[in-house]
Amino acid sequence: MPSGSPTSGVGRVIAGRYLLLNQLGSGAMGHVWLAHDQRLACEVALKEIAFRDPTEPTAARTARVARARAEARHAAVLRGNPNVVTVHDVLEHEGLPWIVMEYVAGALDLRDLVGMRGPLAPAECARIGLAVLDALTAGHEQGIMHRDVKPANILLAPDRAGTPHARTLLADYGISVQPDAAEPRYTLTSTLVGTAGYLAPERATGGPPTAAADLFSLGCTLYYAVEGVGPFERDTPLAEITAVIMEEPRKPERAGALGPVLEAMLTKDPAQRITAARVESALHLIVTPQADPYERARTDPESLPPWGAPELLYGSRQAPPVPPMEPHTEPDMRLVPPPSPRRRALPAALGALLGVALAGVGVWFTLGDPPGGAAQAMGKPYGGPVGLAEPLAEGDCVIADWPGGTRFKGAPRLTVDPTCRDASPDGQVLAVVAAGSVAEARAQGPAQCEELTGDLREKLADVRGYAVVPAEDGFGTAQGRTACLLLGAHGPVYGPLGPFREPGQSFGDTASMQKRDCLRSPSGREARLVACTEPHDEQVLGFTRLDARVPFEKARDMSDTACARDVPPTDYGFDPSVYRAGSWTSRGAWDSGTHLVVCTVSRQNGGTMEGEEP
Repeated sequence: MPSGSPTSGVGRVIAGRYLLLNQLGSGAMGHVWLAHDQRLACEVALKEIAFRDPTEPTAARTARVARARAEARHAAVLRGNPNVVTVHDVLEHEGLPWIVMEYVAGALDLRDLVGMRGPLAPAECARIGLAVLDALTAGHEQGIMHRDVKPANILLAPDRAGTPHARTLLADYGISVQPDAAEPRYTLTSTLVGTAGYLAPERATGGPPTAAADLFSLGCTLYYAVEGVGPFERDTPLAEITAVIMEEPRKPERAGALGPVLEAMLTKDPAQRITAARVESALHLIVTPQADPYERARTDPESLPPWGAPELLYGSRQAPPVPPMEPHTEPDMRLVPPPSPRRRALPAALGALLGVALAGVGVWFTLGDPPGGAAQAMGKPYGGPVGLAEPLAEGDCVIADWPGGTRFKGAPRLTVDPTCRDASPDGQVLAVVAAGSVAEARAQGPAQCEELTGDLREKLADVRGYAVVPAEDGFGTAQGRTACLLLGAHGPVYGPLGPFREPGQSFGDTASMQKRDCLRSPSGREARLVACTEPHDEQVLGFTRLDARVPFEKARDMSDTACARDVPPTDYGFDPSVYRAGSWTSRGAWDSGTHLVVCTVSRQNGGTMEGEEP
């Protein structure tokens, strides 16, 4: 049956598994269906990308498909967030992508709820705002911008107790393909901007998507929820865009305590706009007036230690590399992002990356004396075998000496490298979690560590987790805290990971490169980390592996081709007429036997990229 007819899909079986039951929504990008998963015997929602216009240019169709794949990747990164609609899979059927999503039974979007019930109470709006802000912040910490926050993309569903509208979920994450034909969308140089009346003024004038822009859109959405009308609502979309740019929002009449928060969120200058942390505090006070303001903890950038910049790795498409230098190390890493958010997170196992075995993801080991081993602990925080006299702290780089020399066999003896550069660190402490007893630490520490480090583990190619729990006799010395450690699965990590990395640093090895990192590499012999809001030469998309028989000397001649095949930039929304695949290799990946290659995207003309990510 032809794709595009609103009733043509009922009864079809997609990918031999999903039986389409009825249509949930339809719009310019396609349809959303309620489907029955015949394999798992449950209901799911399927988003179909449909082409109604047979004369639509091929380039436009390619862009739609790429956006659908990007949406799936963005949402899959946030699958653990309770306030984001879960994406289970992306598949192809008859040449078009279908996105398999969580079916939220009994859900009503915020636009329809206000249409049915009228404006909501300020406290109810604040509760919804907190949930959406949590989802947005989780995305921003991954460098992902939503770009289309609006009432139609906020679902309100019953909770487990059956309370109506108690559960809040942000839908359509990361790309605007929500089947909602009533609200037009606009593009600028092929980049999706958003929905008229809800996009930030800097986006309406062609600026890049930012966390501050999403916050403005959330302010417009909460204004609609409490007032029953948008702050810039006009008769035509063009008039709404003009109002967003040129006019102040209508003065709210029903907002009460929410009014000052909305005013701060709708500040036109993004530099003067209220921060997410302050919005969170203010909304908490409206929901629970007696509670103290809640402030999200942030890492002080001034506390990050310096590190060196050796030239060890190189891209494969540039001039021949200089001889590898000694591996470079980098210090601590926290579980908060650097001050400038970057779009860098993609799911760990989609598309070609399914073929990359990311060692140790979700597998946690526990270090520390077993019960009954306290007699030989001698008051050391983690017992005799670990050997440390002082407790580990967030950001500590460690050297792991494995008994017999075999990684992950037995308990390693740990040594802290205080500079994180005098040796090649095997790993780093990402977080510490407190417990009231040794038993509690052993029972809960590994699971807490897995949850706290999950986002970063999905961005790195080859790490494993260790929960370093206090020993019985060393519980007080360890201050009751379990250290969440990430170790290279097959070799050192060579330096700091994630937010502990400083903009401008030179990578000593590909092991600490992450998905969506932006790199400056004008010579092709050295890669430096830069903010994605600044000019950069390329961006990391993912990883692949070369055959174990490929020697390091030939890797640079093969890795670009492998990346173009396994991690094609077109799958991430990059126009193949403008962008090309690239790669970075390093000696460490060959010495460890993993043969991992970092795959990137860059402009074909060699120019810099800046705010151009799909």
